Amino acid sequence: MRRFKEQPYSKDPMLPFVIINNGRKFFDRICFLNSNGFSHDQYSAFDWLIALGANNELKISNYNVFDSLKSFSDHTDDWTFGFLCYDVKNQIEKLTSSNIDNIKIDLVHFFQPVVLIICSDGKISLGLLTNSRQWNNHDEAWSILTDSSHAIHGGTNKANIKPRVAKSQYISNVKKIQDHIQRGDIYEMNYCVEFFDDKANIDPLFTYIKLNNLSPAPFSAFYRLDEKYLICSSPERFLKKTGNKIISQPIKGTIKRGNTPESDLFYRNKLFNDSKERSENVMIVDLVRNDLAKTAQKGSVKVEELFGIYAFAHVHHMISTITSHFDNDQHYIDVIEKTFPMGSMTGAPKIRAMEIIEDFESTRRSLYSGCIGYINPDKDFDFNVVIRSILYNNADSYVNFMVGGAITAGSEPEREYQECLLKAKAMIKALDSKNSCM
Repeated sequence: MRRFKEQPYSKDPMLPFVIINNGRKFFDRICFLNSNGFSHDQYSAFDWLIALGANNELKISNYNVFDSLKSFSDHTDDWTFGFLCYDVKNQIEKLTSSNIDNIKIDLVHFFQPVVLIICSDGKISLGLLTNSRQWNNHDEAWSILTDSSHAIHGGTNKANIKPRVAKSQYISNVKKIQDHIQRGDIYEMNYCVEFFDDKANIDPLFTYIKLNNLSPAPFSAFYRLDEKYLICSSPERFLKKTGNKIISQPIKGTIKRGNTPESDLFYRNKLFNDSKERSENVMIVDLVRNDLAKTAQKGSVKVEELFGIYAFAHVHHMISTITSHFDNDQHYIDVIEKTFPMGSMTGAPKIRAMEIIEDFESTRRSLYSGCIGYINPDKDFDFNVVIRSILYNNADSYVNFMVGGAITAGSEPEREYQECLLKAKAMIKALDSKNSCM
């Protein structure tokens, strides 16, 4: 059982980072979900959430994901936080993953936190478990976690980021993917490449703060699982359940921001009117509609918004919103299983696209292209798409991030390459890397 107590509200933007900095001295399970105050998300429920410590947890490396997750969630009458890696796909379809994986994080991890802090609508609530021995006094816990006398030490990260795939190979691969499209194997495929350093030394929290300042996003996240870290500035929602309503908001379509209001409007309009980007978006919208229909009440799937253009720190994105009403005869976890992995990160048709992804990518995606989020006591949930994200294996001094985009028959390989560099920009800066090229 969890008891909540309201705490003094503060608009100090550093408060959650102070809490995490103090919390990481005590806890090796941490999840921070941060909406960054984005006003365009009508479905946003919280300013931020912090979950610290695991009272109960589910870790999966190679056994049945969704039956285990159903059992864990059904028997946990509380908040749970966690992630699913992209390679969960292999348990949904007859697929494999054999590329290198130097992050080595679990396939799935969910945990019931010892400490939960919720900031929403000008209120901060601290929730503690009644059976916790050390963290059972709200005033004492709040005093420890908000003690600002402990500096967030970051210094200078040591990371020399380099590409796994050279530009020439990237362009060659795009052309080969287009051959598959010409043959009718697929209509579209999301092709991603890795940037990495195998001798990195970074402070994950300090890096997250830098990335969040450079590229604030509505589905930003920081996650710690032992010595593995996710540093995430995702702009994309994968799936949200609120009551019996399901919301999916795939991103497909990206263009840079302008330096003046006039040029910014020019790029915004250019993206909206780009036939190639609209075609990509429609294909993914159709894929999501089909996925949602598998667990929806008959006739309830609809497109609430098509080709919405939204501004972020460095780019405009084209975002569509698809909703459905959940068929209550099914399990709420079935919605995740029937839509995972998200169509915006695979392509269409989905299964064949994932098979070809494995042929052309050099790195196992791991948590990239997966999702991270929460399930609340009412069994509502909200999960992002893990993109614009840095993964760090502190034990092995290995850091990486992946970027990519949708390849279609109309894609220009050079333009796709430049889009990858645009998406990589903030992460390279956050890592203080001297290397700025692919």
